[in-house]
Amino acid sequence: MQETVSTDLDLEAAATDHRETDYDIDPLFLTRWSPYAMTGEPLEEAQFLPLFEAARWAPSAFNNQHWRFIYATREDDEWDTFTDLLLGGNEDWATDAAVLAVIVSKTTFDHNGEPAPTHSFDTGAAWQNLALEGARRDLAVHGMAGFDYERAAKELEVPEEYAVEAMVAIGERAPPESLPEELQEREQPSDRKDLETIVHRGGFDA
Repeated sequence: MQETVSTDLDLEAAATDHRETDYDIDPLFLTRWSPYAMTGEPLEEAQFLPLFEAARWAPSAFNNQHWRFIYATREDDEWDTFTDLLLGGNEDWATDAAVLAVIVSKTTFDHNGEPAPTHSFDTGAAWQNLALEGARRDLAVHGMAGFDYERAAKELEVPEEYAVEAMVAIGERAPPESLPEELQEREQPSDRKDLETIVHRGGFDA
């Protein structure tokens, strides 16, 4: 018997069906997950630029704000440049996004030019802000490592002092049935490891 897949396009409803917390936290943290299915319809700037606005307010060492977002929409001439970077099967679904963005981080501090050891950590905080704001707006936001990092740096003319970190697809949600069959059963929020696995008091206890 083929497993039925929920067609509920409400992010929060889908999350509460698959996720349960040990302690009371804001539902937004559960609402954020990574849908694959997107409609391919364009978004207005007023719909997606607030996600970058949320990212702008992330914390960083020395307030260096290491993160940079390079993006293209479906209407941009550069769209094919971004879709051509996709690897690992991401081209099967991410081409239906309204916006594709490459996240890079400045590896040095602005004030002294020295290496910034937390540039990736801080840029991850900005990404999380972006993803949470997308969830709040019921948009599909999906981060990716499956793309060509070297080509992204070259074709997007990323300066040497910046590191390519990740790629993101943003769009309106679509029913799971719009996906290739092998992805349909994965179109649901994933669970997380127990707190006891990730939190260690007093020292690391593997």
